[in-house]
Amino acid sequence: MSYKNVTKLSSVVSASKARISDTDRLVDELRRRIVSNQMPPGSRIRENELAEEFDVSRSRVRDAFGILEERGLIERIPNKGAVVMRLEAGSFLELFDVREVLEGLMVRLATQNTEPEHWDDLINLFGDDLAKAVERNDFNVYLAAIAQFRQSCINASGSDTLRGVLDDIYDRVLSMTRRLMLVPGRASEGFRQHQEILQAMRAGNAVHAEELKRANIRSVRKWFLKYNDFLL
Repeated sequence: MSYKNVTKLSSVVSASKARISDTDRLVDELRRRIVSNQMPPGSRIRENELAEEFDVSRSRVRDAFGILEERGLIERIPNKGAVVMRLEAGSFLELFDVREVLEGLMVRLATQNTEPEHWDDLINLFGDDLAKAVERNDFNVYLAAIAQFRQSCINASGSDTLRGVLDDIYDRVLSMTRRLMLVPGRASEGFRQHQEILQAMRAGNAVHAEELKRANIRSVRKWFLKYNDFLL
């Protein structure tokens, strides 16, 4: 290959990487706005405004929309454009069913793949200080602890497939999780359940830990069914 062709190929590769970087940057920021409810369900997302804000072409914005649509975070409606996805009660119930199986598996694999003392830091995290944060309704602290629990379990499970599927599901349910935290009693019950799960993991009882995690998801499902008229 001639020097001229090598230079041309290098330029093409560099331009391609730049486009991917722009798309990834846009996807990450839009994902953050959606899951934090900064862009609530039903919000319209305009190509031209994003292209101007992020200084990218509208084709890069459309690429980002395609990725977010695959993840179930937005939908593109003919003659209207892209909007943040609205999930109906039935869709949430389906996700609860899937979460029960997959998050139970996640916890079982994580327990099997680690030594008991691996979980000491999380057990300490879910201690008195976090209990007090829950009591004073500091739900951001509690949600951060739940996210840390989840990330530690995913890492310990050793399954990239689980990571990908659960990351997509987590993005779709995070805004609802935040709303459920506001229901009196839900956060304290969830806190106690995670303490029990961690104790089973610390004991090396993978089967019991899986059962407790599945029971935790079923509990969240019941709370959702009870209050969904106020949440959706």
